[in-house]
Amino acid sequence: MIYDYSVTTGKGETLNLSDYRGKVILVVNTATGCGFTPQYAPIEQLYRDYHERGLEILDIPCNQFGGQAPGTDEEIHEFCTMHFNTTFPQMKKADVNGADELPLYTFLKAQKGFAGFDEHPYKALLENMFAQADPDWDKKADIKWNFTKFVIDREGNVVARFEPTADMAAVEACVKALL
Repeated sequence: MIYDYSVTTGKGETLNLSDYRGKVILVVNTATGCGFTPQYAPIEQLYRDYHERGLEILDIPCNQFGGQAPGTDEEIHEFCTMHFNTTFPQMKKADVNGADELPLYTFLKAQKGFAGFDEHPYKALLENMFAQADPDWDKKADIKWNFTKFVIDREGNVVARFEPTADMAAVEACVKALL
């Protein structure tokens, strides 16, 4: 269950996800130098619109995709607050795939695997890039790129996975339906 996991905040403190029991949680791996980085704005808007109704956001910066989150935790936080006026808490930069991935991500990927990219200007680019590297890329649950989102309901169930190509209106609709 999601409440069995913890993450480290950008300030180095342990955040037990059991503290979010009864909340809707959006978990997203982020990067500051990505084509999807502008998604910080609608994520912040979600937080402002729905936090009082029970939405929590776990922003987990990750540098595993194209080296697009190269800064320190402090530099990443400064970038996000300066450019996107983010107010939701940021976690410590972490891996979401591989030997050093956060155990939380092992759990999330086991609950909701990759189901394909949505129509988006980057869809073909991403699919071609992954297909060249691994012919079975689309059959693996791994996180494919920055800004993959998981939505967890108030009971701790992983109810949806949205790839970075998903329309943020669909993410909002999912969150809103759970609040």
